[in-house]
Amino acid sequence: MSFKNRTAFITGASRGIGRAIALKLAKEGANIVIAAKSVEENPKLGGTIFSVAAEVEALGGKALAMQCDIRFEDQIQAAVDKAVATFGSIDILVNNASAISLTATEQTDPKRYDLMHDINVRGTFFTSRTCIPHLRKGTNPHILNLSPPVNMDPKWFGGHLAYTMSKYDMSMIALGLSEELKKDRIAANTLWPRTTIATAAVQNLLGGEILMKMSRTPEIIADAAFFILKRPSGSCTGNFFLDEQVLAEEGITDLSGYSVVPGAQLYTDLFL
Repeated sequence: MSFKNRTAFITGASRGIGRAIALKLAKEGANIVIAAKSVEENPKLGGTIFSVAAEVEALGGKALAMQCDIRFEDQIQAAVDKAVATFGSIDILVNNASAISLTATEQTDPKRYDLMHDINVRGTFFTSRTCIPHLRKGTNPHILNLSPPVNMDPKWFGGHLAYTMSKYDMSMIALGLSEELKKDRIAANTLWPRTTIATAAVQNLLGGEILMKMSRTPEIIADAAFFILKRPSGSCTGNFFLDEQVLAEEGITDLSGYSVVPGAQLYTDLFL
């Protein structure tokens, strides 16, 4: 399935994994809607909707940079309306935007709890809801949530209950939509990395430079997303994918090129 003239709406695409997916799909001919908050660069985070749009266009692709805070339905609606007016359709939705706080319950304040649930859960739900009418008319339509496989082992909840709840909710949204939208042949799946990924979250919140050197680059997620999104939407739905699994199914087993530091020991992601 070609990506040419298909439109991908990607939340949180101003940096990291969202940016990598945007550039990968742009190389394949997709129109890219970069829906994120960042219009001015934060030195600690890097990237804006405009810098990624410029990168997409440098690859010969078409980009629409939309400042969008998915906590607010009116901003989601405005971004979706503009995307359809610009490109005529939405064929792919990647729910990538996310907030993280790996705090125990007593250390999780209401503001941080609300931020994670407003972005990860509410934002994912209402971005999906707003895109569904357009996906229904799209070509090989897919929803892909960047969230982990659901595992009810208590150990995944004990260390950071609020964050786990929010990320599992993203996965349950995909699972529910896969069943609800089956009749429309709209795929809904999740994708999660086997190892930590070298992003601003890892650098600033999780493990600093040491963990960055034990991580893979965002391109492994982008490549896995590419292979998922080209699969037939009528039959590829309701899956909790891992990046290594997807690539192995495509015959790609040498993953050494994705390591930030060649040959370094890799750190397994916290949900696996």
